[in-house]
Amino acid sequence: MKKMNLPLIATLLVLSVVVCPFLYLRVGPALDAAQLDTLKTLGMIAGCSALYCFVVGELTGNNSQMDKLWSLLPIAYTWIIAIDGGFKTRLVVMAVLATLWGARLTMNFARKGAYKLKFWEGEEDYRWSVVRNGAPFKGNRLGWMLFDLFFISIYQNALVLMTTFPALVSMNSTAPFGWVDALATALMFGFILYETIADEQQWAFQTKKWAMIKSGQSLEELPSPYNLGFNTNGLWSISRHPNYFAEQSIWISFYIFSIGAGIGLFNWSIIGCLLLVVLFLGSSALAEEISGGKYPLYQEYCQSVSRFLPGKKYVR
Repeated sequence: MKKMNLPLIATLLVLSVVVCPFLYLRVGPALDAAQLDTLKTLGMIAGCSALYCFVVGELTGNNSQMDKLWSLLPIAYTWIIAIDGGFKTRLVVMAVLATLWGARLTMNFARKGAYKLKFWEGEEDYRWSVVRNGAPFKGNRLGWMLFDLFFISIYQNALVLMTTFPALVSMNSTAPFGWVDALATALMFGFILYETIADEQQWAFQTKKWAMIKSGQSLEELPSPYNLGFNTNGLWSISRHPNYFAEQSIWISFYIFSIGAGIGLFNWSIIGCLLLVVLFLGSSALAEEISGGKYPLYQEYCQSVSRFLPGKKYVR
């Protein structure tokens, strides 16, 4: 394993701390008293979530606490905004779409064993173990604890909250639900379907691959394309991370609602989806480093297929 990309992590934190307030002050619009009250409520939930993730993650050694809340918090945030905004059509549509997104993602994570009756238990995302046991955190308990506090717990909770800011800035809009909102609805729903298909293809591939391996076959003995070790079927043949592409596109589409609300083509609520794009650049790089270390032909796949955007099909 290479060293953890600390400069990238530092950049993420700086962007969160500096860029969001800068955009708020320079781009607008300023939140009114009602929106600020709603933001305080959302902030308290995010703060409690961050505290829970840090304390429970440290006590149990399972750092996927935020992963389990990632798909649930936006549902709560958007419905709170919809309620405080008087159930305006735009806000309700945004909350319904966020609920569809969250339900789908929660189900996908649940079938991997992430959720248990004791909520703090369950399968941990494999990447946290890799990061925790690699440089610079291996044997560095304090360093990992600080990483858990500032990045996993605080930063990710703040980011999830920021992705819902387009709903917050649209809360008091009097602009009617129009064609821009319809476009945002169609795009977001379409990308939710796209991500669903990508995850189903990945689940089917990995389930069959591991079933054959558990039956006694080695990876090299598996039939093509399972002997590669990684999925090159369907959407995965034209994009290395079709699920990540869809996830980023979902929240970019969510931002378009703020344009429909008359907030402006470029407003400060864009910070959430922009930081999400940056996060997925780092997350995909880590996943590819892990896969590249396990599967000999993965680098060839990376050289042939786009990371996110659908493009040239992988042919071996």
